[in-house]
Amino acid sequence: MNKLELVSKVAESAGLTKVTAAKTLKSVLDVIAKALANDESVTLIGFGSFSVATRAARIGRNPQTGKEIKIAARKVVKFNVGKNLKESVCVKPKAGCGCACKTVKAKKK
Repeated sequence: MNKLELVSKVAESAGLTKVTAAKTLKSVLDVIAKALANDESVTLIGFGSFSVATRAARIGRNPQTGKEIKIAARKVVKFNVGKNLKESVCVKPKAGCGCACKTVKAKKK
């Protein structure tokens, strides 16, 4: 789903016009981006949380030449999935699925 499809679904679901839904979505995304730029976290209960983490400087390797290169420290955005979203994605849990949902335990013989 792309942004235009998301706007259409939001407009339909909330009974809004597409223009109003697009402005609302843009506003929400702008507020999240500004909060992250100020090193704040944004938590949407049940959906997930956005936060900023710092990656340490490290030594990497150029895959073409094999030469070592220095990779500078930088800030990255992280997203942690909320419980409701996680459960809605993994509707048929299997033993050892690794998604931390309510997994079915394998029976021992």
